[in-house]
Amino acid sequence: MKTLQIVAPVDLDEHSGKVISYAANMAEKLAAELTVLHIVEPIRAMGDMILGSTTIETFNAKRYSQSKELLSTLVAGCSGCRAELIVGEIVEEIVNFAEKREADLIIIGTHGSKGIEKLLLGSVAERVVKIAPCPTLVMNPYKHHVP
Repeated sequence: MKTLQIVAPVDLDEHSGKVISYAANMAEKLAAELTVLHIVEPIRAMGDMILGSTTIETFNAKRYSQSKELLSTLVAGCSGCRAELIVGEIVEEIVNFAEKREADLIIIGTHGSKGIEKLLLGSVAERVVKIAPCPTLVMNPYKHHVP
């Protein structure tokens, strides 16, 4: 019998720990494997744009390294969690990862943005829900208390 697969994408903000705790709790109750996923969306070069004295490639490499370190720290306290770090477009990579892993559930946090902020930025969670290959549970870590 196949072990259930849960994927929990996180953006590494201050509330990512709540999403991970919630997903780990759910994984434990369902006897599922949990993969905590973070996508590093690269900054694209615009011509020969340079950020100070740092090139786009150096800047992206530093972001990747910092993300890897932070993700490892967040997952360190999570028994049985696996961490994955991918470079690419956020929504596309979450969905592709869930498909490849044959995920049974995605647990994703939302910022609960409204109005102009949502209009301008869109909602990653909302876009994932629309095209996910499996059920997706959306939680608001800003309001949800994790046991």
